Amino acid sequence: MSFPYRLERAGVVMTPQPGEPLEAEGVLNPGSGRGPDGEVYLLPRLVADGNVSRVGLARVLVTDGVPTGVERRGVVLAPERSFERGVGNAGVEDPRVTWVEALGRHLMTYVAYGPLGPRTALAVSTDLRHWTRVGPVVFRYHDELDVDLNLFHNKDTAFFPEPVTAPDGTPSLAVLHRPMWDLGETRPGQGDRPPEWLDEQRQSIWISFVALAAARADLGALTVWSQHRFVAGPEQPWEQLKIGGGPPPRRVPEGWLVIHHGVTGRIESAFDQQQHVNYAAGGILLEADRPWRVVTRSTEPLLAPETDDERSGTVPNVVFPTAIEEIDGQPWVFYGMADSRIGAARLLRADPG
Repeated sequence: MSFPYRLERAGVVMTPQPGEPLEAEGVLNPGSGRGPDGEVYLLPRLVADGNVSRVGLARVLVTDGVPTGVERRGVVLAPERSFERGVGNAGVEDPRVTWVEALGRHLMTYVAYGPLGPRTALAVSTDLRHWTRVGPVVFRYHDELDVDLNLFHNKDTAFFPEPVTAPDGTPSLAVLHRPMWDLGETRPGQGDRPPEWLDEQRQSIWISFVALAAARADLGALTVWSQHRFVAGPEQPWEQLKIGGGPPPRRVPEGWLVIHHGVTGRIESAFDQQQHVNYAAGGILLEADRPWRVVTRSTEPLLAPETDDERSGTVPNVVFPTAIEEIDGQPWVFYGMADSRIGAARLLRADPG
């Protein structure tokens, strides 16, 4: 089965505001959602001097059905809790926002840059402006996998918008994530420690689950993830270094569409902004009923750094998709450009043949 979707770039929708200290190092990698007023909003990562990130809110401006700009509405999440701040570092980064109708809430997964480095955390909202932190994520240990995912940094997390059936048969909320196996960032000399039984040792996309009944009874259950499964690893040359999830998965006729990123190049440190890398966007289709199984995936990038805005910035040569929304019936993918600005691309059916 050839990959049935493509991306078509439309241009830049958000750039740093001159003279705004909270955006001095860029605006990038937004979450998204539709507010109570019916408007589409981005929740961009705003980066201040010193690589300190906050999450903002911005209404998307549309011209003839095309997102062309934003209207800023302030900051909605800042690094204020102990798990979001360390000695010499702080941040709430790279939000992914999913509207889950079954809970009547937006779920925001984000990277809390705390005392031990990046850790996935969760906040919830009904209106995109007021967010309640639920806390850092905990991974339940499963003996058959023989891995404690709590030992490792984790990024690129996003909930599915609809309940699915977990491997144990329980109606559940599924969430994609990307374990980072390098313990050397917090334990010098430890280096990469992926599970020995894992065929793919590079950083890859995994899936975990939260029982829907538990989440309805107590939102705190949303931070306890279980039934972990490997989903997909790097395959193509443009994914040689690692892959990670992007926007929340989108239900399509073929199953679940995951727009992901693939990375080539060299990264000396997970926290080093001066990286010699190339980030491109690709696509994966997962089975509708068993979303830990891949149906097919793109062999070529759906979007790669080609424009000046994508090739020049804080981290050059980066296309990093993180959000997807419908505007006038057309799905749009919003993505970070060179860790400096935000672009938009149409999600289209691929041409037959």
